[in-house]
Amino acid sequence: MTNAAFYPIGTPGQPWGEAEKAAWLARQRRQRRYADDVLAAVERLRTRWDAIEYAQFDDPPERYRVFALRSRGWDDSLPLMLVTGGVHGYETSGVLGALRFAQLHADTFRGRANLVVVPCVSPWAWEHVQRWNRQADDPNRLFIENSPVPESAALLRFIAPMREQVRMHIDLHETTDSDESEFRRALAARDGKPFEPGSIPDGFYLCADRDAPEPAFQQAVLAAVAQVTHIAPADADGTIIGSPVVAPGVIEYPCAQWGLCAGITAARYRTTTEVYPDSPRATPEQCIAAQVAAVTAAVEFALAKNAP
Repeated sequence: MTNAAFYPIGTPGQPWGEAEKAAWLARQRRQRRYADDVLAAVERLRTRWDAIEYAQFDDPPERYRVFALRSRGWDDSLPLMLVTGGVHGYETSGVLGALRFAQLHADTFRGRANLVVVPCVSPWAWEHVQRWNRQADDPNRLFIENSPVPESAALLRFIAPMREQVRMHIDLHETTDSDESEFRRALAARDGKPFEPGSIPDGFYLCADRDAPEPAFQQAVLAAVAQVTHIAPADADGTIIGSPVVAPGVIEYPCAQWGLCAGITAARYRTTTEVYPDSPRATPEQCIAAQVAAVTAAVEFALAKNAP
């Protein structure tokens, strides 16, 4: 199989150089507006949250301002809970779920927890419905020291002062049909590797951190989500997207080793959600509601535990 057989950019067996990345970028088209979808929602939430601008990214003529929402009435004696969405801009319910949680639960945890909600880590990717940033880098593989990815580096800088205080971190994602039809193919072409077809799980699942799995936490989140949408079953070989299922609906990744967003804090409780918006058994609204249910359950579970 050659690159030409599964992706229109690149030479078989050769990683992309600058010319190939430029050709890829030229193919991208804005499909929605970050200012309308995210910034407008942040503005509406300012009455109940503190909105903190933690970065700006230039893509002339655009300048993307990136915000975190912070609990009004912050109390350093309370446990800190972190919610991130939009690390992959095409994963719509991660962004809208984070914003919906902020809309519905600004007051639910007041006096019980400090909340930080970062609804859209990658605004260019949101507008272009992309997994990568405009440099053809995946932010969710490069949350590392001295990250070359502006989106990842900015979030790391913002989180650094609070890293050790975070008790719970939930990172909101989707697995879509386009993972197989576009993004895995682009990744193989970019890296000069053959494309190996995979499967897309039908339903919601979690990626726990192998270094801090906390099985009871993962199951509490899944139990809440199961009231909203279905949980993905394992494939016939006992895996989900090629990773062994360690409990119903749960796989594990080495988050820090792989540079994943879920590994950016010292939180005892951490997980990555994955919902399947292309399922015939789920609607976009269910996917957003599932993300909100996951976040709410995650915060409640972490609050029920006294240890940080």
